[in-house]
Amino acid sequence: MFDNICKFIAENFSDDLATWLLGSPLPLTVLDPTELQLDPIRADSLIFLQSEELILHTEFQTDPDSKIPFRMLDYRIRVYRRHPQKPMRQVVIYLRRSDSPLVQENTFRLGETFHSFQVIRLWEENTPQFFHHPGLLPFAVLSNTDDPEQVLSQVSRSLETIVISNKNETLGDTISTNNFIKGCPHRSIHSCPL
Repeated sequence: MFDNICKFIAENFSDDLATWLLGSPLPLTVLDPTELQLDPIRADSLIFLQSEELILHTEFQTDPDSKIPFRMLDYRIRVYRRHPQKPMRQVVIYLRRSDSPLVQENTFRLGETFHSFQVIRLWEENTPQFFHHPGLLPFAVLSNTDDPEQVLSQVSRSLETIVISNKNETLGDTISTNNFIKGCPHRSIHSCPL
């Protein structure tokens, strides 16, 4: 379920995503990852956005995966082949809380080869930052909060008021907020069905 939400956010709220991950809003467009594939690589949600200045590679993961470091290097090389002049920022965002050491890994090493990327564990992120940008609201329910029920209510109310440009629907309608919230047991928001 969260795959579709993450892709929707990237396509419709790329400025919000750029502000959060890059520190400033950049006009980004979707870069089709099929252009880069020699062999298929499985990812929970793989998103490439590009601007005139850079390429933003965002990978949303629900669970730890030992192949992430190599996959990040592999995609960096694939993008370099197609766009050798553009710098690339790579971010892995873990959605579901985990104590696995794999969610700490942010490098790939093989002999003299070294590649690094950013890792964000949503359960460690401060909740208020997600309320400053409408496209990031769905991530607030997975962030670090003492009162998950209040955050769920606040997100649900906020999503219903955000009208998607050129459409007669709200962001809440689009991502089926009510279905998502109903699937989240109040005792542990981090065990939501992702």
